[in-house]
Amino acid sequence: MKCAVVGLGEVGGRYAAALAEAGHDVVGADPADTPTPKGVVRVGSVAEAVDGAEMVLVMTSASVAPLVAEEALPALAEEACYADFTSSAPSQMRRLSDLVGGVGALFADVAILGPVPWHGVATPLMVSGPGGAVVAELLRPLGAPIDLLDEPAGAAMAHKLLRSVFMKGLASLIGEAVAAGQAAGYEEWIRGQVAAALAGDGQAVIDRLLTGTQTHALRRMHEVDDAAGYLEELGVEPTMTRATVAAHRAVVSRETAPEKQSA
Repeated sequence: MKCAVVGLGEVGGRYAAALAEAGHDVVGADPADTPTPKGVVRVGSVAEAVDGAEMVLVMTSASVAPLVAEEALPALAEEACYADFTSSAPSQMRRLSDLVGGVGALFADVAILGPVPWHGVATPLMVSGPGGAVVAELLRPLGAPIDLLDEPAGAAMAHKLLRSVFMKGLASLIGEAVAAGQAAGYEEWIRGQVAAALAGDGQAVIDRLLTGTQTHALRRMHEVDDAAGYLEELGVEPTMTRATVAAHRAVVSRETAPEKQSA
């Protein structure tokens, strides 16, 4: 299959190389000074890469996804598959799907559910949209576990962004906790606490945290407020901790609203 890969950075470069190694005819485009993967023919523009391609894989940042589509569409063949791997909003994915469908091609919304630098092309994927099955057929032989949704474009990214609320927030929170542990001289201890909290029955941990927050919001709000003050004493900016205080304050406000008090 002739594949065009737009974006040859740490993600696109890996997929382009793996597709070429698997015997596909791979053409790549990237205006940045990125290495050209082995087996990939590099061209100077998106339109040139897309011309004649049966599969187009867009692996740029979300901010340029509309511009890439604008340049690609005039060269996109009918019945080709245009797969967008960018972390664009679900609404953006739906708009791109409409544009791609307007020229007779298939669109796939592809969500990458893990760190590609760790797992390479075996990173789990979730795919939705009219071209989802085509993407799954191409990438499964590379070792990628693929969750193919029977839903319109945007559904895969909706799942990913919900996951991002947790994963990116958790990463920021752990980073703040470890930085505070370093400043206090207790880094190994706090790392152990985090590891223990993440281990075991995940669903039970979720239920315990949700129930505990609702039941003990006021007490926990004051406790975390003290924690934020301690981080400031250590010279660590308590960004996530202050946000946690605000979240608990919102729970307290809901629980003490006038309609609750008069119930």
